Amino acid sequence: MTRALLLILALTALGSTGQAMAEQVVAGLSTNRVAITANFVGSEILIFGAVKREEPIPDGKLDVVVTVQGPSSPLTVRRKERRYGIWINVDQVGIDLAPSFYAVATTGPLTSILSATEDFRQKISIPLAIRSVGAPDTVQDAQTFSEALIRVRSSQGLYLLRENSVELAEDTLFRTRIALPANLTEGSYKTRIFLTRDGRVVDRLETQIVVRKEGLERFLFILAHKDPVIYGLLSLIIAIVAGWTASTIFRYIRS
Repeated sequence: MTRALLLILALTALGSTGQAMAEQVVAGLSTNRVAITANFVGSEILIFGAVKREEPIPDGKLDVVVTVQGPSSPLTVRRKERRYGIWINVDQVGIDLAPSFYAVATTGPLTSILSATEDFRQKISIPLAIRSVGAPDTVQDAQTFSEALIRVRSSQGLYLLRENSVELAEDTLFRTRIALPANLTEGSYKTRIFLTRDGRVVDRLETQIVVRKEGLERFLFILAHKDPVIYGLLSLIIAIVAGWTASTIFRYIRS
């Protein structure tokens, strides 16, 4: 009896694996490295790919979801109120992890092509990409703090939801573009591509985009963090020289 049960479970597992591998996503990026230089004003990443199949196209509508997530870090969101004629902090909520940049691109409305269960499991939508475990008992509306964070970073171009921006041809080829703003945080940007059918994720692929400062910007960044004393002295010397030069030029012009 036990052997028969194990055989049934093994066959079921093989059948599930075969179904999951019926469609596979194969993708590429126009670049996997972004350099932040003195004249960096933002960039655009082309994400493209195809759906690999060894069987006929399954039933159900195929959709594609692409996410790009920057480095995450904890932060504190504060709420201000005007009291006695001045603005003061009245409440605050700590966010355990929030991505510095997060973009979602889809072939259709996100809530239509992805079930709530899959969204919760994969952490695809912007609210679920923000990790906030708890809030002080004195704060009754903790959810509004996460919403405020999303609203602020969306206005800065750091949180993006681009529905209907992924082009899908013949249920096989797809492509989209993700705009990266100028105020990027240096680090590794995780790129995920999901294939969904009838709201269920059937396959996913993950890759990385490296964003880092280059040239003089990187030299100053490393100097400021590893040798802050030298960085401070150089900044002071540059300020003195710039002030003296400007003063000399001004006196020369007046004379």
